[in-house]
Amino acid sequence: MTRRELDAAGIHDPALRAAYTFCRRLNARHGRTYFLAARFLPVERRSAVHALYGFARWADDIVDDLESSASRAERDTALRGLRERMDTGLRTGRSEEPVIRALVDTAARYGIDHAYFADFMESMASDLDVTEYATYEDLARYMHGSAAVVGLQMLPVLGTVVPRAEAAPHAAALGVAFQLTNFLRDVGEDLDRGRVYLPLDLLAAHGVDGDLLAWSRRTGRDDPRIRAALRAGIALTRDVYREAEPGLAMLDPVARPCMRTAFTLYQDILGAIESDGFQVLHRRAVVPRRRRAALALAAATGVVRARRAGPGRPDGTARRPWSTAVVAAERKTAG
Repeated sequence: MTRRELDAAGIHDPALRAAYTFCRRLNARHGRTYFLAARFLPVERRSAVHALYGFARWADDIVDDLESSASRAERDTALRGLRERMDTGLRTGRSEEPVIRALVDTAARYGIDHAYFADFMESMASDLDVTEYATYEDLARYMHGSAAVVGLQMLPVLGTVVPRAEAAPHAAALGVAFQLTNFLRDVGEDLDRGRVYLPLDLLAAHGVDGDLLAWSRRTGRDDPRIRAALRAGIALTRDVYREAEPGLAMLDPVARPCMRTAFTLYQDILGAIESDGFQVLHRRAVVPRRRRAALALAAATGVVRARRAGPGRPDGTARRPWSTAVVAAERKTAG
């Protein structure tokens, strides 16, 4: 499947193909929801998604890998080095590092604003020192770089049927909604890293502070105040999903099944947290495999319908008709 994705995207240079393949493996290993959703994109666009996710994963692991024994200073040095190589690669169009090589090529192919990558790296650097956020407004400034710009990076790859600027706020909101969902799911793991991403004022409104969270994590015991705070965090996150949802209809029809799948799967994580009794300090909430399979089937059906519909490409240009062979191959991939 990797070879078919690369051939369809017109990526023929052996070193560049190896770079994209490396990013795809990162996505497959670490981003189950993103990887599943990406399978429902047109085959020629999937490599770009893997490149964007692979770079984000690479940077995030420098900062957050719990299995690493690297000191704060060592992580800072590694992150600064990555930033310098990224900047050089984006400026020159070349890099010897696989994740940057694929990123640079994707940015050039899709005309992605380089400022988005700079903003992302700024937020990654802040994770080395900032361990909590007093208000949602403070957290939102961090999430601009860590999540909103990821949605904006993806938008040229997905394509739109409206001017890109009209869809951009919704794409940014979707990136934020996904990250807020991760924050709620990973409260316990983030606490192990010495961080609390839920806004302190939201926690305090329900009588929760860092000491109470640490006590619950350490002892495995529950507290109704923590459940109330998590419930409020879920309500806040669902508000952001509502802000993002109109953007789905603004996407290229062939990209909608992909993003609808991710949109639904991530919201299902919130439901899994609720149905598991808000036990995120003690275990990770998981969407049942049967539910994931049902969404995958629905997405595969949506892909076939969208591609059979024919024209309707972004900017009003006609989409190349999809042959019966391509549709059949996509059905096989989706299954």
